[in-house]
Amino acid sequence: MERSVKRETLPIYRCNDRNEIANCASIVRCGGVIVFPTDTVYGIGCSPYNDRAVERVFQIKGRNRACPFPVLAANLHDIEKIVSLGKIGRKLASVFWPGGLTLVCKIENCDISKNVRAGQSTIGVRIPNNECVIGLLKYCRYLVGTSANVSGMTSPRSVSEILSSSLRGFDAVLDGGSTKEGQESTIIDISRDFPQIIREGAIPLTQIKSAVSEELSKDS
Repeated sequence: MERSVKRETLPIYRCNDRNEIANCASIVRCGGVIVFPTDTVYGIGCSPYNDRAVERVFQIKGRNRACPFPVLAANLHDIEKIVSLGKIGRKLASVFWPGGLTLVCKIENCDISKNVRAGQSTIGVRIPNNECVIGLLKYCRYLVGTSANVSGMTSPRSVSEILSSSLRGFDAVLDGGSTKEGQESTIIDISRDFPQIIREGAIPLTQIKSAVSEELSKDS
């Protein structure tokens, strides 16, 4: 991991220093936008309650505002403060969290920025399997967590890839070395009667289907 230095006036903090993680959390709480590691790829995010910060993430990524952002949390208790998981969601959470699975659920906390959920009644949530971002979340509780790339470009696995990319306009980087998976999370919509596959990613769909079938069989 790189030392905490400024490169082109951009602060780069280290995941192996608790104080530097806390500094990144302070940036988030003050309305900033940061780049951070997850278990899948590097993410870019901010507080999901700050409209202006969320708007900045859209601008930085060049992302369509009709596309909602997922929200990351450190534990199931915090997840269930903002969404309704239901039986299938709790089953999938018990099998695959922390890990590379994003669940799209009915939202319970309407204080979350409408920009995050693109005006919808659902939101994607995930507990990442990465000690650094979990440490960050213990300070700021929730984070918008979308891939740290300009929309349509390759998702980065390291800080060097981020700094050499065209992504610009964020406030700081939290350096955790190369990510483990290198592939975006799998996304499953569980807000309806039957789960719907949105995107296959880090978790194979065969594993998802097996866990869902097991849960559905209990009710038959």
